[in-house]
Amino acid sequence: MSTSGFATRRRVSGLLPDFPWDTIGDARARANSHPGGIVDLSVGTPVDPVDPVIRDALAASSEFPGYPTTVGTTELRTAAVSALARRYGVTALDASAILPVIGTKEAIAGIVSTLGIGAGETVVIPEIAYPTYEVGAILAGASPVRADSTVQLGPSAPALMFLNSPSNPTGKVLGIDHLRKVIGWARERGTVVVSDECYLGLAWDSEAFSILDPRVSDGDHTGLIAVHSLSKVSNLASYRAGFLAGDRDLIAELLAVRKHSGMIVPFPIQGAMVAALDDDAHADAQAERYRARRAVLLAAVTAAGFRVDDSEAGLYLWATRDEDSRSTLDWLADRGILAAPGDFYGPRGVRHVRMALTATDERIATAAARLGG
Repeated sequence: MSTSGFATRRRVSGLLPDFPWDTIGDARARANSHPGGIVDLSVGTPVDPVDPVIRDALAASSEFPGYPTTVGTTELRTAAVSALARRYGVTALDASAILPVIGTKEAIAGIVSTLGIGAGETVVIPEIAYPTYEVGAILAGASPVRADSTVQLGPSAPALMFLNSPSNPTGKVLGIDHLRKVIGWARERGTVVVSDECYLGLAWDSEAFSILDPRVSDGDHTGLIAVHSLSKVSNLASYRAGFLAGDRDLIAELLAVRKHSGMIVPFPIQGAMVAALDDDAHADAQAERYRARRAVLLAAVTAAGFRVDDSEAGLYLWATRDEDSRSTLDWLADRGILAAPGDFYGPRGVRHVRMALTATDERIATAAARLGG
């Protein structure tokens, strides 16, 4: 069977940047060769146990034999509304403003195209940004533009704008005044604002705010979507458990498309999500684990001559030796430590590395000792 037609057609993968983690194989091999083993701080993947209250709920929901619904159970959507109110002060929501998703990475990668944004339209992403924002724009055929302020954008009217506070990778927190200004600017132009708030529950030196917070939105969620994940706050990365919240009309549009696409969170995962959202104790305990690891790693990184910028919240230290990030990557790899080079996140990140707090206490202590050696 001839494949010449496919071979001559423009392939979507050819439009995408290289997958970032594929580019650090040499540094990984060097770090792996350290006599004491690698300390992998390159990816923010949880290492701590899933709380029994969540695992019990997963098991209790596992006997259901039928298809779950794309919209999610009423219990799940109600639990999300309650958790957002308790944990982050978000009000003026009800179950119709919540949509469960199969992990927030797929939601971010698909939201631009799902909202019908495409060729000839602009999507704004932060200057230093989680790579999937750019990927989502490219997959939709839209044009990504990097900007951190409305001044940079001038009078233009982008179709959609991504915000990320606390930021991955920098840990920077956007204040209420900044968020209000961005929302006002976007509403004047009919721009949808999608705020990635996956690290909202991990604030260390500054309070972090949801765009749905009434102090930011005045209780009006028109044109606003907040993205929330249980991967970090509840150690549920393997569960692919997240949800969207905000503008009911936009949520309804996303729901309609996802129903046709069969994009459904499995029923047992929905049951586990209810337990995770209803229980604050496990999330608070996990945050304290990260706070302690951050204190150890921050002290060691600073003592080793790095400057740590931003990093007020989230699961990373945004650190620099005032050199190209790949040189810093090699310096760390020689000590058996693997980080993520800042160029993963855009041209403005080329002199920083991102160091994750998602390693065991023993591995964080090992990294600290090696940095001091």
